[in-house]
Amino acid sequence: MPDQPSWSPGVTRRQGANLTRFIGCLAARRGLHFEDYASLHRWSIEQPDAFWFELAHFVDICAEWAEGPVLVDGEKMPGARWFPGARLNFAENLLHFHDDHPALLAVNERGQRRTLSYRQLHTEVGRITAGLREAGVKPGDRVVGFMPNLPETVVAMLAATSLGAIWSSCSPDFGIAGVLDRFGQIAPKVLITADGYFYAGKTIDSLGAVSGVLAQLSSVTTVIIVPYVSVEPDLTRLHFLPTHLWSRFGTSGAKAAFTRLPFDHPLLVMYSSGTTGKPKCIVHGAGGTLLQHLKEHELHVDLRRQDRFFFFTTCGWMMWNWLVSGLAVGATLVLYDGSPLYPDEGVLWRMAEEEHVTIFGTSPKFLATLSKAGYRPRERVTLPALRTLISTGAPLAPEQFDFVYREIKSDLHLTSISGGTDIISCFCIGDPTGPVYRGELQCAGLGMDIDVVDDSGRSLPADEKGELVCRRSFPSMPVGFWDDEDGRCYRKAYFERFPGIWHHSDYAMRTCHGGFVILGRSDAVLNPGGVRIGTAEIYRQVETLPEVLESLCIGQDWQGDVRVVLFLRLRAGVILDEPLRQRIRDVIQTNTSPRHVPARIIAIPEIPRTINGKVVELAVHNIIHGRPVTNTHALANPDSLELFKDLPELRT
Repeated sequence: MPDQPSWSPGVTRRQGANLTRFIGCLAARRGLHFEDYASLHRWSIEQPDAFWFELAHFVDICAEWAEGPVLVDGEKMPGARWFPGARLNFAENLLHFHDDHPALLAVNERGQRRTLSYRQLHTEVGRITAGLREAGVKPGDRVVGFMPNLPETVVAMLAATSLGAIWSSCSPDFGIAGVLDRFGQIAPKVLITADGYFYAGKTIDSLGAVSGVLAQLSSVTTVIIVPYVSVEPDLTRLHFLPTHLWSRFGTSGAKAAFTRLPFDHPLLVMYSSGTTGKPKCIVHGAGGTLLQHLKEHELHVDLRRQDRFFFFTTCGWMMWNWLVSGLAVGATLVLYDGSPLYPDEGVLWRMAEEEHVTIFGTSPKFLATLSKAGYRPRERVTLPALRTLISTGAPLAPEQFDFVYREIKSDLHLTSISGGTDIISCFCIGDPTGPVYRGELQCAGLGMDIDVVDDSGRSLPADEKGELVCRRSFPSMPVGFWDDEDGRCYRKAYFERFPGIWHHSDYAMRTCHGGFVILGRSDAVLNPGGVRIGTAEIYRQVETLPEVLESLCIGQDWQGDVRVVLFLRLRAGVILDEPLRQRIRDVIQTNTSPRHVPARIIAIPEIPRTINGKVVELAVHNIIHGRPVTNTHALANPDSLELFKDLPELRT
């Protein structure tokens, strides 16, 4: 890692105003003074009661605060209880503002544009809330969305949670089986769907899939349809259930009303990827989700009311929920529906220019696609408003840091973040007051006691690789798993490996700057000759080559050991000949070690990914070892798994 940072705050503009203000509040209220972020972070994990109490008041959470402790049984992991006497409503906090400031700005790949002010958002939420109440929705009932990224999706979530119902959603590109694997477990009462969506220039019907889902989902009593691809959708396709058009549902003029419930009242059901079995239904609480998101938005991203906040996401990914929580700050959320590469690689950057986006969220895969295509945003658009770029979904390679600062903008804060659906937030995140080092996530989030440990749970020094863990409780830990009454599955998922410590299944290392590098998933770690290798270590090197579009790496059991097998999707017209294979071996060995060099390098026309764009190493590992992949419904391209069966290169 280089000693010189890629970026430091204050180069051309002030960053970290919210974090600076929070530190000032701690000085005024408690007489605390912190010399740097590291000292603030240390206090936040050593004094969790004080930190989370001060944070809740700093971000102005609207709640009934009871007398009593902030944290009960804080030493338990799991089992700690946060703000046990508090009562709040998630939607009430996101609808704190009632004015004409734009709340939602929605754009799609066809160039259609809509805006909704905070006042209009209140009105719409009030109308839909009244309709849900008339449909019999009560606290704890499930309301689900099978929706594109539209304002109506946000309204539906806020209306459901204003009543204390539990919201859950699937992206509309899931098939019938994938939806049933998720919604079938939680028995929703109301389903909200669009009639279709647009993607990559195509108009895709949703009502056929919805009809197939509802035929097997007997719990649903009410269906609401949002006309999106047509003016008058064909409701007769859902004749077997009470079906309402969005515009005619609810009561016009009804005011939004908010049911305040305990701090840990279930808010959301999120789903694990489900590529090796039926997805886990992860239940998140209202208070912990709200508090964690506001901490990350205000202190780590420096989100402010005047910001225009964009993240490219589907409604089935946790980043959609994370984005929507930005309403609590009063910012304008920019929603985009469609392909990020249609009609060309510049569509999101033109949108960012036209809409004056200040915070832009994306993924390493998108940045790699731009780089491979030779698309340089700085040459095509001007982005004077943009001050922060956030990346998540996979490790961000050092070369991608270079690409961002060289080809997008040199004076922005590049924030690589890592956490997940399991915690609906981040373990490692950005510090807007500190430098960005190439290839590193800047820091552990405030209040998050993150460590890297060896197989016995002992802390490792900087630059040694091990398991990423969290040693202490935090408010956004799941309430539990759905239908896991005794908590056995929940404990097995996160606490079996290291009792009393959250094991996140990321292979990582801490850096000398206090940052982190994520090296891949622990369950996909390669182990040739007993040496543990993170797959991201190989991807970072291979994908620097212009011939390689993307890659996937697994360990194959071979002759009593493990050998590394690398699959490549190559640029059109490129042949994987021996000279190219040797270049690949050379770049890996030069920049890592001989142990990292693959024993087999195989060209493949397609790399399997989840609908959220994540490479599915475990599924490929199972395929080449002759084991079943029990759930392919979570994959965007399940047929690609057939490419890995009976490969002759893997027999010798």
